[in-house]
Formats: sequence, C-alpha cells, structure tokens
Amino acid sequence: MIDVDEIIRIADERKARVVGLQFPEGLKRRGPEIAKAVEDRIGATVIISGDPCYGACDIDDGLLGMVDMLFHFGHSRLIDDDRVVFIEYYHEVDIDAAVRNALPMLGQKVGIVSTVQHVPVIGRIEQLLIEAGRVPVVSRGDSRIAYPGQLLGCNFSAMPAGVDSILYVGSGNFHPMGVQLSTNVPVIAADPFTSEARRVDVEKIMRQRYAAMTRALDAKKWGVIVGMKPGQRRLDLARRIKETAGDAVIISIREITPDRLLSFKVDAYVSTACPRVAIDDAARFSVPVLTPVEFDIVKGLRRWDELAFDEIRGD
Repeated sequence: MIDVDEIIRIADERKARVVGLQFPEGLKRRGPEIAKAVEDRIGATVIISGDPCYGACDIDDGLLGMVDMLFHFGHSRLIDDDRVVFIEYYHEVDIDAAVRNALPMLGQKVGIVSTVQHVPVIGRIEQLLIEAGRVPVVSRGDSRIAYPGQLLGCNFSAMPAGVDSILYVGSGNFHPMGVQLSTNVPVIAADPFTSEARRVDVEKIMRQRYAAMTRALDAKKWGVIVGMKPGQRRLDLARRIKETAGDAVIISIREITPDRLLSFKVDAYVSTACPRVAIDDAARFSVPVLTPVEFDIVKGLRRWDELAFDEIRGD
C-alpha cells in the first residue's frame, strides 16, 4: 500500500515546487493517480519517469536534475542523496502455505532471506519454522542492505552462515539462484503467490555461464562496460579489468542492450554494471558478456570451480 498523504506531507514540508516520481514497472500504473493528488493538494508540478527502473541503484538522475525532490517507489534506501525519498512497497500476500510446503525440503537450522517486498513478514516466517521444530536464522547484511534477511539483486551479504538450508520467500528465479551460487547448502524457494516450494537448481545456468566463458577464451579485444546508474558505477574495477585484458576499451552505458553494443566490434565484454545483464540476457548478445568473476576465471586469476555470483558490496 502506498501512503499518498505521507508523500504529499513530505513534498509540502520541503516546499517542493517540482516533484519527480519514479516507479518499477509493476507500480507505474499508480503514477497518474499520485501525480494528480500531489498537484491538486500542494500545487506542485509533477513529472513521472517513463524509463525502466530495475532497483534502488537505478535512480533516474536525468529527472533528478530537473526536480526539487524525487520519490523513488518500491525499493529500500541505497543511494545517499537527500533529494531522493525512497517509498518502500510491500506485497500483501499470505506466505503461510508456501512456507509450509517448503518444510519437508528444509533442514533443522534454516536461514531466511527475501526481498524488501516481503521483509515485514520475516517474523511470521520465523514463527512458522519454530512451530515446525526448526531453528530460524536471520542475518544482517552490509551497508547496502537496509533490513536483516534482505537480498538485493547484486548483494547477498545478509545470507546466513552456519545453516544447513536456506529458505527464500519470494517470486522469480534470479534471487534464489544467486543465493545458491553463493553457498554450498540447499536453497528452497517458496513463492507466496503460487504457494509453490521447490529446491533451486542452478545446473542449467552453470552450463550457460561455462559456455560463455569458453567462448571468451580466444577473445583478443575486450569491451569493459561501466554502468552509469548511480548504484552500479565501479570504475576502479573496470580499470583493473582493462589492465588485465590488454587490448580493451572502457564503455559507459546506462541501458545495456545488444543493439548498443554492436558498433564496438569487440570479441567479448565484461560488465561491471548490474550482474543480471550477463545472466538474464546472455542469449541476446552476439558475443560473450561476462561478469568480473568470470573474466578472472578466463584470465587464470581464479579456478574454474571458483565460479560465484558477482556482487556489488558495501562496507
């Protein structure tokens, strides 16, 4: 639920005359309604970002330069900028059936992880596990993580240690696959929207990643991608990769798509931006796109059995 009155109160308190609204795709439909409420109540001009938004790292800095303040919806705070107000959004869905369906696949000591949309029900998940005779464990992450047990798409630092299984509550495959690639214990994904529970299998994605690295072994000319979204800029890492690669060029891109890479005529890319680019969109690129971890393996700086998920860590 989005508290429109609170949004109006904050904008009015800050005497904002031009207000920006930024939403992930699933919440964009709320934009016109919220914009009208703000304009009617305090007379501010409201601009809605129409660009895609994939996470808290993906602040529309172009819009930010046009407004007095920007409301960013759906994610917890990641960027330290007083002009940006993060409005979290929580899914109101019953998680009990999904968690109970996961119980037969869980061990005794269970780590709990989820995304910010389900953070408010982590206490309920703990209660269900205790009632079933399990020992729940919830850990804090690094400085990029706002809540205990919270995952980001590029950061799994809240993943508990010393457990014999991990329960991920949420939808989709990316987050639980990242957890599985970062640990040696079973990961069980429980989807509260379908009540389905399943053991996460990363064999297919591992084969795809090994195939991409094998294709890159003969690469002579490299493109090193630096993401221009505020939470993804890793220029120092890009410089290190460029030095290791030899014949390489650093390319800055905000939205990484196959069409935007065609003109550079390189044999392979390394993306230091969002880790999802190399994994989710691998089949769309005409040449291999590796993560920094995979590049290190190709260059002999890591062993092939050290393949892990690329993470953007905080302090």
